[in-house]
Amino acid sequence: MIGAFRHRLRADQRGATLVEFALILPALMVLVLGIFDLSYNVYTNEMLQGAIQRGARASTLEGAAAQQTNIDDLVKAEVHTVAANATVTFARKSYASFTAVGRPEDYSDINANAVCDNGEPFEDANGNGAWDKDPGQAGFGGARDAVLYTVTVTYPRLVPVAAVIPGQNANFTLQSSTVLRNQPFGVQSGTAAPAIANCP
Repeated sequence: MIGAFRHRLRADQRGATLVEFALILPALMVLVLGIFDLSYNVYTNEMLQGAIQRGARASTLEGAAAQQTNIDDLVKAEVHTVAANATVTFARKSYASFTAVGRPEDYSDINANAVCDNGEPFEDANGNGAWDKDPGQAGFGGARDAVLYTVTVTYPRLVPVAAVIPGQNANFTLQSSTVLRNQPFGVQSGTAAPAIANCP
């Protein structure tokens, strides 16, 4: 009798699906939450790209510096339509040309140590008397200058993936940049050859 009961118990499959579903549910939920979080972040990034292009375009016009608050507020408003609690910060750096963006000032590495030192000569592109890894100057720049416009957006994640996926932060940060040349509303300043200075 006990043997027959055991045989029937082994053959009974009722409830097996429920147990299997309970085992797979946590992994499935993590996958779904991760996909949803990724999709939301990609969508937010696309909205940021559009907003930054419009903001950067408005920043290239003559007199844009006087409209900085309005331009930044428009970008913030577009970002806040997608991420209502986002913190949005702005940075603008101007350069004499596109080729200078993100490049250090040229110097002669006489001692071949990949460091500007020991009196090695360098081209002082921004005229501050010191060698700079990034010679850009903060602000809108002048006529015909190339301006690197960077927007950083930090917002709380829409879904709590940080609680279930190791290594994730409760906030997500996006950064987007674009480079545009200011309109030729005047003669570009500082177009003369840069002065030669010496590294300390």
